[in-house]
Amino acid sequence: METLKGQTALVTGGGRGIGRSVALAFAHAGAQVAVAARTQREIAAVAAECGGLAVQLDVTDENGCVEAVARVEREFGRLDILVNNAGVATSHKFTELDTASWRRTLAVDLEGPFFLTRAAVPGMLQRGSGAVIAIASVASRTGAPYIAAYTAAKHGLLGLMRSLAAEYAARGLTFNCVCPGYVDTPMTQMTLDTIVAKTGRSREEALKPLLTPQRRLVKPEEVAAVCLLLASEAGRGINGQAINVDGGLVQS
Repeated sequence: METLKGQTALVTGGGRGIGRSVALAFAHAGAQVAVAARTQREIAAVAAECGGLAVQLDVTDENGCVEAVARVEREFGRLDILVNNAGVATSHKFTELDTASWRRTLAVDLEGPFFLTRAAVPGMLQRGSGAVIAIASVASRTGAPYIAAYTAAKHGLLGLMRSLAAEYAARGLTFNCVCPGYVDTPMTQMTLDTIVAKTGRSREEALKPLLTPQRRLVKPEEVAAVCLLLASEAGRGINGQAINVDGGLVQS
């Protein structure tokens, strides 16, 4: 089992789904974990589960992101691992995609990780080590209809991680993306609700296109296991990569 003993981590979108699973996996591996999200009740519960710190945060707030990183550094003494997991997704025909939805998606899914990573990197550089992990989705690897804003943001997120991987490889930092297919999370259940409401299909029929080639949804714990590897000493040689966790959906 990978160990994070003596390490500290900040996980955004940590109140449920993938973020919760990552926070718990990191804590089980020995890390001190700060769990960040907008909903205080959710992050307080997860922080209690993992014996960590609850940080209420809207990732679209630049100053809030800077303060979140500073708070973790104050409370834990350092920040070794940043997991940019917070995200939103909406479905629209492109001609019906309004500017507000476009900007909101890019603000959460791309600008938020930019703000947090920019705040975290200086401390990591001072220590000569650090891992930044972005939950990017298979939408960062390919195109899909009706999610133009989400796909654009996730492609941008992968580009950001790869650029930083090239810039800081010689300084001991790693930057990677984990790219899940549809994961069994509340966000996916909301997607199913939208499909059922818009199409009139049964929930069973609406679910079929979301399944991996293994005929199932990805489990949050499977995504967390890859994050744990990337955050550990065993993952230090992995840098600038996009690792799919999708049951074989995207083979590249």
